[in-house]
Amino acid sequence: MGLRELLALRPGVYLVVSPDGEVRLVAWPYSESFGPFNTALDAVLRCLAERPHSEAELCALGVGHGEGIGRLLRFLSDLRTGGWLMITVADRDRELYSIHPRRPPPPPPVRPESDLVFSRFAALRRIGHQMLLESPRSWCAVRVCDPLVLAALGGSGDWRDGRAVHDLPADVVERVLHDLRWAELMVPTRGAEDTEFRLRQWSSHELWFHERSRSGRQGGSADGFGRTSWAKGSFDPLPARPDPYPGPAIDLPEPDLALLRRTDPTLTAVLEDRRTIRAHDEDNPVSLDQLGELLYRCSRTRGVRDIGGVEYVSRPHPSGGSVYELELYPVVRHAEGLPAGMYHYDSHERQLRLVREASHQSVRRLLRVAKFAMDGSPQVLIVVAARVGRVMWNYEAMAYALILKHVGVLYQTMYCVATAMGLAPCALGGGDAAAFTEATGRDPFIECSVGEFVVGSAAGSETRDL
Repeated sequence: MGLRELLALRPGVYLVVSPDGEVRLVAWPYSESFGPFNTALDAVLRCLAERPHSEAELCALGVGHGEGIGRLLRFLSDLRTGGWLMITVADRDRELYSIHPRRPPPPPPVRPESDLVFSRFAALRRIGHQMLLESPRSWCAVRVCDPLVLAALGGSGDWRDGRAVHDLPADVVERVLHDLRWAELMVPTRGAEDTEFRLRQWSSHELWFHERSRSGRQGGSADGFGRTSWAKGSFDPLPARPDPYPGPAIDLPEPDLALLRRTDPTLTAVLEDRRTIRAHDEDNPVSLDQLGELLYRCSRTRGVRDIGGVEYVSRPHPSGGSVYELELYPVVRHAEGLPAGMYHYDSHERQLRLVREASHQSVRRLLRVAKFAMDGSPQVLIVVAARVGRVMWNYEAMAYALILKHVGVLYQTMYCVATAMGLAPCALGGGDAAAFTEATGRDPFIECSVGEFVVGSAAGSETRDL
C-alpha cells in the first residue's frame, strides 16, 4: 500500500447545526459554515470526529448516504484548507506522524528546496509517549508517532537528499521533507529568518512567549489556554499567605488614609508629575515610616475570601482572578530607622521580616546589579517575586504573561504612590533571579523574582527621566 493519508477532525472541534439547518464547525472563538445539513455530511463528520479515516473511506461512506462524489471531495478539500483536519501520514499500517493544524494552512510547496535547515524557532518536546515538533511561525504542530522518523530528524543530514535513512524508504523521507517545509519547521538556508528584520528581530524564546500567551487560531479550549483550572482535583491550591520567614519581625506604621484622601495631590497631578528619578539624597535617606506607607498603600492585603477551598485576596492594585501572587522583598542599603538587609513584606500582618543580612553575598549582588541597571546606588531595592502556583493552578499557557501584566500594574501603582509621597521611584528592566533564590532559599519553580523597583529620597538635583 505504501504511504497513506488518514484524516480526522483536530481536537477541540465541535459540530453545530444551526436552527436554519446550517452545518457549522466551531473551535472557540472561531467557526466556519459548510452549507445546508444533510445525512451524508453528518455521517462523514461523525466518522472524522471518531477516528482517522482515509479519503477513500470517507467518500465511500458519503456516497452510501446519497451524496455525490464531487460534493464530497469539495467538502473534504474545504475542511483541509480551513485547517479543521488533522492529517496522519502512515507507511502501510504504521503511523509515522500527524499534522495538527492551528490555523488554515498555506498552499503546500510544489517541491521543497534541496538546501534546508531546521527553523531557529523550531522546538521538539515530549507530549505523553510521543514527540511534538512545533514553531511559533508554523500553522501546525507535527506529532511524531514513529521513533524512526525521530531518528531521521536527528540524523547527520543524509536525509536531505531523499536517500533512505534509518530504515525509512526514500518516499517517506521525501514526504517528511515536504511536510516539514510546508509547516515552516524547515526553512531554506540563509532564508528570511536570517535576512529579514521582521523575523531577525525576534529571539526564539520571545516569539514563543508571544505566540503561546495569546489566544490564537487553534482555539483556547483544545490547547489549554486561559482559566482552565487544570490542577483542580489533582493539586491543592496555594494559600494566599506564604510561609513566614523565621527572621525578626518589624511592625510597620499604618498611614491615615482618611487624611490622605484630603491632602494627597490629585490623580491628574500625580500622573503628570510622575518621573523616573535615579538620584537619591544620601544625607536624608528614605525612612522606615515612608517605606511602610509605600508598602501599605501599594500592596497590603485588605481581605481574604475562601470560595470553594481557594483563597481570593483584595489589595490596592488589580490582579487577574484576585489571586495576588506577587510578594515584595525590600533590600535595604541605606534607610533611616531600618538596618540594612533583605526583608520580606508580610502584607497580611503588615510587617517586615528579615530574610538575609546585608553582608550576605547574594544581597550584595542584588544591590550591585540594581546599581548597574539604574546607574546609581539604590537606597531601597524592592524585588518583586511571584508565587507562580497562585496563578498557574488556574491558568494555562497565558499564566506567566499574566504575572508580568501584574508586575506592570504594580509598577504603575508604586510610581503613583511614590510620586504622591515625594519619593524618588525607578522601575528596573531586569535583575538577578539567581541571587534572589540564593538569598531567600525559595524553590525557584515555586517562587521566583519577576521585577525590581527602586525607591529612595529625592535629591535636590535629582536625575529625571521621562
